[in-house]
Amino acid sequence: MNQAIDAPRLSQAALAHILDVTQKLALPYDLKHLLAEVVQAGETVLAADKASLWIYDPARDELTMKVPAFKPAPRLAAGEGLVGECLVTRETINVADAYADPRFTRTVDKATGYKTKSVLNVPLLGWEKQPVGVLQLANKSTGPFDESDELLASTLAAQCAVAVQRMQLTEALLLKERLDEEVSLAREIQMSTLPTEMPEVAGYDVFGHFVPTGHAGGDLFDLVVLGEELFILMGDATGHGFGPALSATQMQAMLRVAFRCGANLEEAYLHVNNQVAEDLPDDRFITAFMGFLDLSRNEIRYHSGGQGPILHFRATDESCHWFRPTTFPVGILELQETGQAEVLKMAPGDLLVLLSDGVYEYESNQGVQFGEDRVAQLVKYHHRLPMAELSRQILRATLEHGEGVSQEDDITLVLVKRLSEENG
Repeated sequence: MNQAIDAPRLSQAALAHILDVTQKLALPYDLKHLLAEVVQAGETVLAADKASLWIYDPARDELTMKVPAFKPAPRLAAGEGLVGECLVTRETINVADAYADPRFTRTVDKATGYKTKSVLNVPLLGWEKQPVGVLQLANKSTGPFDESDELLASTLAAQCAVAVQRMQLTEALLLKERLDEEVSLAREIQMSTLPTEMPEVAGYDVFGHFVPTGHAGGDLFDLVVLGEELFILMGDATGHGFGPALSATQMQAMLRVAFRCGANLEEAYLHVNNQVAEDLPDDRFITAFMGFLDLSRNEIRYHSGGQGPILHFRATDESCHWFRPTTFPVGILELQETGQAEVLKMAPGDLLVLLSDGVYEYESNQGVQFGEDRVAQLVKYHHRLPMAELSRQILRATLEHGEGVSQEDDITLVLVKRLSEENG
């Protein structure tokens, strides 16, 4: 999660096309339709003459070409040919002259009369980097595939892998037709998108934590280093159940793709907001804080679509300053422009504290909400602790406040602290 990315800049048309595909991958299409969307996107965005998708069957330990469709479908054992080696090594394989590479199998070319020249093979790796399949692109119109093509193909492949796994799980869910399994699946999908490790950021201590309810909800967060900046995301889709969980993961996936393709904060926010506005029903939306911490300027530029309150703790006088959302929730209406981003200057010892409604609105037996004042008191008292420990203190106090009352909403905490000289 903390790997720096030097992203190429894409045209608005190309960026919109990739975001559109990412959005479609979150929809309940059948697997064949879903894979065809990825192949078409690969051919269009990377100017490839042909593209194919091979899906891995762990039981047989072999790959089957699903798109384009042939009868019988070509099959390769894991490790066989460029496709098989790409799957086994889980590494991108870029070959400028396929026929000069002894690993290349000519089975499909012989069957179709096609002549493969340059070929790019990208592994589809799902949750926990499990192999899902391989995306193969052939014969770029302008010459061999380059590093920029590898990055874009990897982005498509990553989104496709998660979508394929989700689709496979969804199909299994529909066969069982049991509500508790639907909830379990939604939660698994939701949990799989959250960071498993916190990024290492020079001069900062960052931490995020998610505590789900018994049912599926729409909370999400992300903390990832992109280039010289830290991307910070926290959001909450309205409602409970399978739909909001997928809406939240859809937005997160679209943002990741946008930033990997070189979009800035405003471009990404605008594209994602308008796509979500088109997709969601009128009574559905997503509240979201999204911003970038500039590590050289120690500033956080952000947009907050309905997500609040935002707490900025200033270490100089140990004071808490609250900020409200800067604009409408994501997806509530189509926007022509985003407006000016807000800026928080992070002095040594300062904290950015983002907490979901699950904290502020947690009620006691008497119906009293936990509220902002209790959060402010905890931050003032414990601000010198590591952020992981501060998160635990806030969570413990919240649950103690609501002792005897069941948790009704997801709880999400995102904490960012600029370290002072005394603590490193």
